[in-house]
Amino acid sequence: MFFSISKVGWALVSPDSILVLLLLVCCFLLWRRSYKKAKKLLLFVTVVFLLISLFPIGSWLRYPLETRFTANPELPAKVDGIILLSGPERADLSDVWKQMQLEDGAERHLAFMELARRYPQANLVFSGGSRKLFEQRYKAADYALELFKKQGINTSRIIFERESRNTYENAFLSFNLVQPVAGETWVLVTSASHMPRSVGIFCKINWPVIAYPVDHRTMPNLVFKVDWKFSRHLSDLYWVSREWVGLFVYYITGKTDDLLPDGC
Repeated sequence: MFFSISKVGWALVSPDSILVLLLLVCCFLLWRRSYKKAKKLLLFVTVVFLLISLFPIGSWLRYPLETRFTANPELPAKVDGIILLSGPERADLSDVWKQMQLEDGAERHLAFMELARRYPQANLVFSGGSRKLFEQRYKAADYALELFKKQGINTSRIIFERESRNTYENAFLSFNLVQPVAGETWVLVTSASHMPRSVGIFCKINWPVIAYPVDHRTMPNLVFKVDWKFSRHLSDLYWVSREWVGLFVYYITGKTDDLLPDGC
């Protein structure tokens, strides 16, 4: 139920959906000949469009997430396990074209393979099924298996969790499969902006992890740069808004103990 509500809810409150809804309201007001209200709302929407076009608001919101955990953390000599959370896999396209198709965030896989080679004795976990509301046929784990094989990784070392649909299920179902022992050292690999929520969930289920964030999107010296890139700015705002909403929802529903987790 939580998964379904979150999918439908986000479709309604995402920045692009809100902008479209406001434009529809403008059209309705014009149709009703409420010209004064329509002009005010249209002016407001125009200003929002201009702000998104000029300012990297998404980067402003993403930067505190990406700097919550240190990039390239110093890892201990012995690591018991490494966990990779799915995200960039396009399982449906991979099935059509019979080769692995990845979206933004492929750095997760690169870092996971690098750490797997650095720690040959570590247990490996890939967690990810399908994040689609209605289409559960294509599982990210199935296509990740083929990717790792082709990259020379011994996939017999990897536990593939293929039923999770969101980050909470990533952690919960992986915990049930692995049954980690207290005192073990586990490394978690995911995108930097996604790391605070992920770590918060792992801490909540009593699975302490070392955060290994990758896939950084912000340039510290350019965070406040003004330029004209509406589509890029809207895309950034869409994805980082989703992360902040996720942090808030997970916090109020008890799936994390902190609004912006920074470790256990």
